[in-house]
Amino acid sequence: MTVSFQKVAVIGAGAMGRGIAQIATQAGSQVWLYDTQPEAIAKARDAVFQQWDKLQEKGRLTAEAVADHKSRLLGASELQDLADCELVVEAIVEKIDIKKNLFTELEKVLSNTAVLVTNTSSLSVTAIAAALQRPALFAGYHFFNPVPLMKVVEVIAGLKTDPSVCERLTEFARQMGHTPVQAQDTPGFIVNHAGRGYGTEALRIVSEGVADFATIDRILRDQVGFKLGPFELFDLTALDVSHPVIEAIYHQYYEEPRYRPNVITAQRLAGGVVGKKVGEGFYKYVDGAALIPTEPPVPVVDDIPPVWVSPRAARRMALLQVLKNLGAKIETGASPSPEALTIVAPLGFDITTVAVVERLDPARTVGIDMLFDDVATKRRVLATNPATRADMRDAAHALFARDGKAVSVIRDSGGFVTQRVVATIVNIASDICQQRICSPQDLETAVTLGLAYPIGPLAMGNRLGPDSILEVLFNLQTVYGDPRYRPSPWLRRRGAIGLSLMHTEEE
Repeated sequence: MTVSFQKVAVIGAGAMGRGIAQIATQAGSQVWLYDTQPEAIAKARDAVFQQWDKLQEKGRLTAEAVADHKSRLLGASELQDLADCELVVEAIVEKIDIKKNLFTELEKVLSNTAVLVTNTSSLSVTAIAAALQRPALFAGYHFFNPVPLMKVVEVIAGLKTDPSVCERLTEFARQMGHTPVQAQDTPGFIVNHAGRGYGTEALRIVSEGVADFATIDRILRDQVGFKLGPFELFDLTALDVSHPVIEAIYHQYYEEPRYRPNVITAQRLAGGVVGKKVGEGFYKYVDGAALIPTEPPVPVVDDIPPVWVSPRAARRMALLQVLKNLGAKIETGASPSPEALTIVAPLGFDITTVAVVERLDPARTVGIDMLFDDVATKRRVLATNPATRADMRDAAHALFARDGKAVSVIRDSGGFVTQRVVATIVNIASDICQQRICSPQDLETAVTLGLAYPIGPLAMGNRLGPDSILEVLFNLQTVYGDPRYRPSPWLRRRGAIGLSLMHTEEE
């Protein structure tokens, strides 16, 4: 197989640059690694060589292949050394002026047919290319760290990019063992744009005092199946990387409320508490392991009161079956008795509002999140309201933990943790489709590979039903009066006619 680009340069010898250099070399290209600091080049080559040696030890590369790879990964001492390269990948600091100056200098050195690409995660490809003589040969080529393991790359066309350039880059991505996805040149492209729904909504929930970092992480792992909770993910990526991206996307979208940054990450970034790499972020780390606070124990309750379930509860029949399996004494009257523990299961509404609207005694009312079917989760989440009695809260906790399933009890808010985060994820993904930033299929691929979600956001919306997602969003709008929960027109139309979120016919 003939590789799409025989001679490739990578500028920037940091983690991203050396990762790109590694997979480009493995694809069969001759690769030059350049950095303004010569010692960084030597360090990067040594790191890549060690990776290949480890792969040889594991039997994944032969000695001959390792020797061949090492012979094709070279260092460059100056930009002039890159004159014969057909492709130059920039992976330097996220400063647009520095990138522009670099590409202007590269155009003076390279041939008129050389392709230039930026690995930017949040800057405009079109804006970077604006000063170039040959913008048709410029594109975005966004990899994710660690590059050899994160198998997705976003191929981004600027306003003047020749389509054939993106076709060549797409094929080269496949030759490097990665999955390419096509994105329009919009803030955050696909992955960083779609990812706004996860961390930013979790930050809002913490800022409202609903639950702490560890509880939110547990809920989203155990109820939805995310591999990492949002605060674990922030610690892994580090706030000096993620917070500037949050701010950049927010400002580039002219202060769109859905992407609003949070003072929590700004303050922690200012204080240097940025994540695992410095030993402290949302969690503290000892020898690389997070110190996770222990969960509160299940209360010991000698006498569980009878239980009455609101007729308006989401998944009411499933909830009644859960209670029956737990051995609860279930009341079946039109209203609860004076002794009953009252259970509600709203979508989007807070427990206080439900108690008032349904004329229930708030002191005995506890909510449970039934967005996902109970059998599909590893955790149940309960919510109190400001008037809930401690004995009723403890009784609900003890009852729902009888079968050994984990239970979290949070404070009252509009929507539960999972409802707010999942609805926001699906809504933002729908808006990406509305803007035609990418195809629904590429969106699902990019998010599952780039963010390690259990399933894509559109598949998530289909699993729960667009109606349920819309109900959560409409009710959150009522509770908060905040435009950040405004449903995307793309989602609203599909929910109105019962159409799958993966439906791709032109409207």
